[in-house]
Amino acid sequence: MCRRPGSVPLAAQSPRPSPWRCPAGPGCVPRLPRGGGSSARPPLLQPVGMASRPRSSPCLFWKRILCIFFLPCILSGFSPRVKHKKNLLSGKAQPQLSQYRFIWSHLTPLELRNRSMGLQTESRVGSNPYFTLEGHKFLIFGGSIHYFRVPREYWRDRLLKLKACGFNTVTTYVPWNLHEPERGRFDFSGNLDLEAFVLTAAEIGLWVILRPGPYICSEIDLGGLPSRLLQDPQVNLRTTDKGFVEAVDKYFDHLISRVVHLQYRKGGPIIAVQVENEYGSFYKDKDYMPYLQQALLKRGIVELLLTSDNVDDVLKGYIKGVLATINMKKFRKDAFQHLYKVQRDKPIMIMEYWVGWFDTWGSKHEVKDAGDVKNTVSEFIKFEISFNVYMFHGGTNFGFINGAINFVKHAGVVTSYDYDAVLTEAGDYTKKYSKLRKLFGSILAVPLPPLPELTPKAVYPSTRSSHYLPLWDVLQYLDEPVMSKMPVSMENLPINNGNGQSYGLVLYETPICSGGQLHAHVRDVAQVFLNETTIGILDDSIRNLKIPEVKECQLLRILVENQGRVNFSWKIQNQQKGLTGPVTINNISLEGFTIYSLEMKMSFFKRLRYVPWRPVPNSYSGPAFYRATLRAGSSPKDTFLRLLNWNYGFVFINGRNLGRYWIIGPQETLYLPGAWLHPEDNEIILFEKIKSGSVIETTDQPVL
Repeated sequence: MCRRPGSVPLAAQSPRPSPWRCPAGPGCVPRLPRGGGSSARPPLLQPVGMASRPRSSPCLFWKRILCIFFLPCILSGFSPRVKHKKNLLSGKAQPQLSQYRFIWSHLTPLELRNRSMGLQTESRVGSNPYFTLEGHKFLIFGGSIHYFRVPREYWRDRLLKLKACGFNTVTTYVPWNLHEPERGRFDFSGNLDLEAFVLTAAEIGLWVILRPGPYICSEIDLGGLPSRLLQDPQVNLRTTDKGFVEAVDKYFDHLISRVVHLQYRKGGPIIAVQVENEYGSFYKDKDYMPYLQQALLKRGIVELLLTSDNVDDVLKGYIKGVLATINMKKFRKDAFQHLYKVQRDKPIMIMEYWVGWFDTWGSKHEVKDAGDVKNTVSEFIKFEISFNVYMFHGGTNFGFINGAINFVKHAGVVTSYDYDAVLTEAGDYTKKYSKLRKLFGSILAVPLPPLPELTPKAVYPSTRSSHYLPLWDVLQYLDEPVMSKMPVSMENLPINNGNGQSYGLVLYETPICSGGQLHAHVRDVAQVFLNETTIGILDDSIRNLKIPEVKECQLLRILVENQGRVNFSWKIQNQQKGLTGPVTINNISLEGFTIYSLEMKMSFFKRLRYVPWRPVPNSYSGPAFYRATLRAGSSPKDTFLRLLNWNYGFVFINGRNLGRYWIIGPQETLYLPGAWLHPEDNEIILFEKIKSGSVIETTDQPVL
């Protein structure tokens, strides 16, 4: 999912007749699947109030035989002819959904043992196209959960809540940048164990639609692409440029081998795989999408392939022979006109129905009415439109993984990916959940599973930092700095086995012996110091700064932070961070830089445990680390951190990066999973960039 400028409200549309309902009305007996007998599976759809019929008399028997021969001829006079229209959705009103029952209890990963057909599309004269699963008509009720945004310990809980709401499918993106942090080094462990997540979904009875990218958008840094791809500006991202597709091929060699056995026809829950993501809004290479299609096929993907695009971009993003799906905020009368130009004989799938939106720092918190969501989903079902709710559960942008937008100016996505989703960031129920569960419960023949219990929350005693370390004291404990004649961007630093630095901050130091007009290109924001004294700020819009005259040579320090790489639009091509060009004073280039990488990995904080810390003063201005202790008792539970009077920085709990806090909002609390807390004492380290705050509080509710 990606933000687009100028998005407009969407209008409702009248329903159309349903091919799912029994044609003879509430008294009819639906036809069983082929095979009959006691082993035949139940029909997909069964009218409410259907009564059993007495056995037929001989007279009725012959009448029914005659009907078999003559009824098709009679009905053909009443059956409307299918015409090729711009909009295949008819305007005829449809009965209330509560009159019918969908029976999918036999269409789950645990029940379907004998498999051969997988998810397919069918189109017959006189009916709208539809999906089938193992030959049975099927509607996809999907919900998005990103495993990498949810603590592994809570995967089962979130998936159970998805199932209990009435959904039958979970969809997830796969982030390349997290799974291959360095060339050839792959990480599918812990919170990134994709296979475990997919298998957990299967155990719960959910199908899976996999969205492996390589580009995923998802409001994640660089849309999920590894930042090392920016090292060579001549490599065009999301094209068939050799440098890009060679990297994709090596990644897919590893990734697809991990999931190919989890496909439907291999006994797994994956029923469909998406090719890239929203390429129609980017579209720089007509050969790129077909290349990725073949890349998946030749590595063993046999399930249904699909593309996903904004309603206005589908003409540029689709691939011939691949199911095209669209994304939308609301059911809109003209939303399908471009889709029908691409495919008329395929069922409609809304790959992303946006039930909320993401937040960026300094903007208002985005919300969407629960009643509107329920009404829109109801319309989808009336039109037999399969859909995926984005997001069912958003989770959290832990660490530095958040992306950014830059339509007017750069704005980073906040730490919370709550998204005003169906479940909250902490996995709690919402009005949207209640309304959708009631809706699904009214149309599903089998009662929904009981609601899982809420994850308990706690409020812990407030705490204060006891010790601190100014950033300047910490430099000696960082990895060996890079010495360079000229500034080097974050991605091109010769560290991490030639992969550069992906996230965090970079400190550039060089001696100066005179003041004047400082000029520098920075991304995204830089604090400028003379020795340890703050001089000012630089960013995308502020590139000049007055440096006061100095009596003797001093150390110019420029601390640059990556606030999140843009995750959408052509601007992903130019997302190098740090100092991205020469630094001058009075138009004279500065040389001789010492460059420190502040990635703030777990190993760094383990090192800090053996460092002598200073007692905290009443107040301190400038970047510094602050240490405190959170006492969670014998049975830690989820909570939210509230950092009163702190300004801007990051929070680390027992070495784990919870993410960014910023006084400008809209997010005012940070979600702290109880699963990441130790019994009793827990180490909190804050890296505060501006000025020390006071107390660190916890609350059992988020503050937005």
